[in-house]
Amino acid sequence: MSTEDFKQVIAVRSDLKLSKGKLAVQVAHASVSAVELARDRYREWLSIWLSQGQKKVAVKVKNLSELLEIKSQAESLKLPTVLIVDSGLTELPPGTATCVGIGPAPAALIDKVTGKLKLL
Repeated sequence: MSTEDFKQVIAVRSDLKLSKGKLAVQVAHASVSAVELARDRYREWLSIWLSQGQKKVAVKVKNLSELLEIKSQAESLKLPTVLIVDSGLTELPPGTATCVGIGPAPAALIDKVTGKLKLL
């Protein structure tokens, strides 16, 4: 088993001013969706991450543009990456992108994309 640290990062838009409950649900969607992707395409990374305690970090981005840039950078590094788009049933208009889930993956690789972002 790898001695390298693994983690998952959820980047959330701070310009949306989501309620605490809505924010929690969006982050949960991103985490679960990224794990589902990893189960299909990154089994070894998922296994290591699970064995290490499933480290998760939530960070914030300023707006949609920054969110999409983070998504693009993560995809370019071949990281498990999912964009969460709200269905519009409660606080947001349908189709609003709220957050991006990245990982589970090697922490050093994720940090190349999210390392300078502030914690949520």
